[in-house]
Amino acid sequence: MNILTLLSALILAPLVLVTGFFAVELFAGLQRLGGSYPVLEDCSATIVIPAHDEGALICDTVTQIITGASGRFPILVVADNCTDKTAALALSAGARVVVRQDPNRRGKGFALCAAREQLRHNPPQIIIVLDADCRMDGESLQGLSAAARSTGRACQAVNLLAPDRNAPPMVQISSFAFMVKNLIRQRGLQRLAGRAHLTGTGMALPWRLFETANLGGDNIVEDLALGLELATQRVPPVLVEAATVWSAAASEAGTLVQRRRWEGGYLATSVRTVPRTIARSVARGDLRGIAAALDLSVPPLALLVLLNFAAGILGGAAVFAGGDAWPLLVQLVVGILALTVLTIAWALEGRSYLSGTTLLRLPLYVLWKVPLYLGLARRGAPVEWLRTGR
Repeated sequence: MNILTLLSALILAPLVLVTGFFAVELFAGLQRLGGSYPVLEDCSATIVIPAHDEGALICDTVTQIITGASGRFPILVVADNCTDKTAALALSAGARVVVRQDPNRRGKGFALCAAREQLRHNPPQIIIVLDADCRMDGESLQGLSAAARSTGRACQAVNLLAPDRNAPPMVQISSFAFMVKNLIRQRGLQRLAGRAHLTGTGMALPWRLFETANLGGDNIVEDLALGLELATQRVPPVLVEAATVWSAAASEAGTLVQRRRWEGGYLATSVRTVPRTIARSVARGDLRGIAAALDLSVPPLALLVLLNFAAGILGGAAVFAGGDAWPLLVQLVVGILALTVLTIAWALEGRSYLSGTTLLRLPLYVLWKVPLYLGLARRGAPVEWLRTGR
């Protein structure tokens, strides 16, 4: 093996591994999860809604939950550093309200800590965290709280954006990618690693976990960090497919704000977490832990495509300069396999999100997000609680 072939293989190997795991995880997530949890009439659950300047939405959100769940779930809204009438509107709609003003300590994690202190004197059995712009029906809320009560673990509903075939193509593809991450890959992760990621909304925690959890403070991906922490404590989160939480897709500009926040925090967390998780899991012979680490090493869909394209160019250059072609051929085969499984996922679950013609615009979606990745490379992940433009 000449030096060019060796260098090409070393460069392509990590990406081939990650892309291959992406394909395996997608394949494992193509089928629905089984299982159900008994609804217990004596199970008490409180919905906590952290809200920052959500006056335009909070009244409708609270009213929808109260109506849909027949008033069964008390609602606590934490109006965090608001400059509008979020608190008054939430109160008028029937929620309890905590007003929090601390400009130097902003973030969803701080808002959840305030809710915890408010509830500590008379805690419910289950805490359900819901974002102010999200919707859950009564059946989903009951199923989610029942799962948390039955398992004693944090439970995550399927977190989806409402399909909108009239939205701009880039927004449609982003919503489809969101579904792939939060439904298909979550199913796969549950099957392969026995756990799921917390996504920040539509998640339920037994009080004993919520009471002692590190809720993240100003961590911009406090939900992801919390789920990883619980997994290290051997109480990993569970995906509850019978429960769904919905939110509306944002505008193109708002979508980029969402993606910058989430993807920046996700990538930063991956860089910190994956190496030690793999090392610990290999030392223990923990195959599920290795699977969870590989899942966390998979970058967002657009970045995965971009990295494969760039690596393919490097591999082609090595072949042109005299190296062997097999490293590039392996990468191409694995990439085609991942694309094939992704297409099957679209056929099974993604048709309501976008047409086949729009899916073919995936390369344009990747280019649309290049400035986002360049910005993350220059400035790092956002450190503030960014409210999405809608």
